[in-house]
Amino acid sequence: MTEVAKYVGVSAMTVSRAFRQDASVSEETRKRIMDAVDALGYVLDQSAGSLSSRRTGFIAALVPSINNSNFSDTARGITDALDNTGLQLLLGYTDYSAEKEEHLIESMLRRRPEGIILTGGSHTARARRMLENAGIPVVETWEIPEKPINHVVGFSNGEAMSLLVRELAGKGYKKFGYIGGTTARDTRGSQRRSGFLQTVEELGLGPGRVISFGVPPITMEQGAQAIVSMLERWPDTEVVLCVSDLSAFGALMECKRRGMRVPEDIAIAGFGDYEISSICHPRITTINADCYGIGRQAAARLLDALQNGGGAGDEITLTSYRVVLREST
Repeated sequence: MTEVAKYVGVSAMTVSRAFRQDASVSEETRKRIMDAVDALGYVLDQSAGSLSSRRTGFIAALVPSINNSNFSDTARGITDALDNTGLQLLLGYTDYSAEKEEHLIESMLRRRPEGIILTGGSHTARARRMLENAGIPVVETWEIPEKPINHVVGFSNGEAMSLLVRELAGKGYKKFGYIGGTTARDTRGSQRRSGFLQTVEELGLGPGRVISFGVPPITMEQGAQAIVSMLERWPDTEVVLCVSDLSAFGALMECKRRGMRVPEDIAIAGFGDYEISSICHPRITTINADCYGIGRQAAARLLDALQNGGGAGDEITLTSYRVVLREST
């Protein structure tokens, strides 16, 4: 609160009254104070009516989707790691929207969590300011940001997709296709597409055949529609890699509806190792990214930071991934 007061040129009491909507503070002064709060990245502690911090007994985590088994497994990993620590998990859902993530971060920080775990490393400028000034451990997961805010627990989605391309190229496939979303709001999907394109080019198999279909997260139905577009445009495609197992399953079912044999007529691979990919017929080749382990390691990193007073910034914990070869390829 003192820093906000200095920034505006008023007393700390005036700042406190502005937050309480006290009539003694003019609208002009209140606006200057709120502008300063925004510029400094501070968030009002709703529970205390001040900018002071306190122990609240919970940590916050934001995930892009609640109907995606990958992120539910990550949330389960976080919860299991918090068992017997006295800390509870408050979960938020961003729907792959940076703007919604920003609003959720502000809402979470107003309740003063002990720490916060985020999915991905792409945030709005205001969200970064709030997180950098929150004074709590921040853990970004599921990817490796170029400019980490604090701690990172994740892997390179581009390198994981590259590994999948190389494995399938080693099996003799030459004409590769890729199915992903129409927007860049799913940064991990964008990284997978980049890894695909770069690798098929490096292997002399490019340019890759790419179909962008649907707003992330790509559904089974959209995967089915996308494989139709792929085959209409490039009927000689030998193998199609999908941004996730859900879109891969949709593509697989559409091929079966059309009487196409998988993998004899066309091979299909996904990403994420969802349960559905291991029980469908044929079972789907995919990337296992240890979703549960990401959650456990993220929570462990946060707990370690809390125990050691926050710890140093820019600490990166690389998580494992592996290709799971199945009958679809």
